[in-house]
Amino acid sequence: MRIVLLIRHGLVSGDAEERFLGAADAPMSPVGEAQIRELSARLRPRFALDAIYCSDLSRSQRTAELIANGAVVPIRVRPALREIDMGDWQGLSRRELAAQRPADYAARGRDIVNFRPPGGESFADLAARALPCWHDIAEDDGAQVVAIAGHAGVNRVILCHLLGAPLANLFRIGQRPACVNVIEWGKSEPVVALINGDGL
Repeated sequence: MRIVLLIRHGLVSGDAEERFLGAADAPMSPVGEAQIRELSARLRPRFALDAIYCSDLSRSQRTAELIANGAVVPIRVRPALREIDMGDWQGLSRRELAAQRPADYAARGRDIVNFRPPGGESFADLAARALPCWHDIAEDDGAQVVAIAGHAGVNRVILCHLLGAPLANLFRIGQRPACVNVIEWGKSEPVVALINGDGL
């Protein structure tokens, strides 16, 4: 059976959960790194990884390194797995944006799939970028167990695709820091065996 562990990086420094972090290259906090170390320790007895994929952002690459935990596992950087680019909104808090640009903030709420912040991407753009990379990883017959050190937005796009869920419902899928999603292949179709888990 082929298995993909779709992991979200740990907590990021500062109040990133309250801000549009997007593709800003913010590092994980010490707490976030500890979360990933704990996750790695729980995963290690159950899964022997053949490869780890990550984006080119430092929090994703550091997650991959901590998941590998010194083992000889190839880490493959794929820029297509980078978090959604929030353009001019990156770094702004949701409260600031709602107060300063209420019309734009409301427009995003009405069309979460296609709304594109100035200089940034929509979730439709993200799906068009990330899903071909996902398919390349999923169809690689040379590795039976792989991990993706991912981002919340990218993970949600992949999970919506696998579940056949409308992309408009992506925020119905929880992705807390340092969570793991488990995707298994049986005879044909991939099965989402775990969402937003803690490493089992």
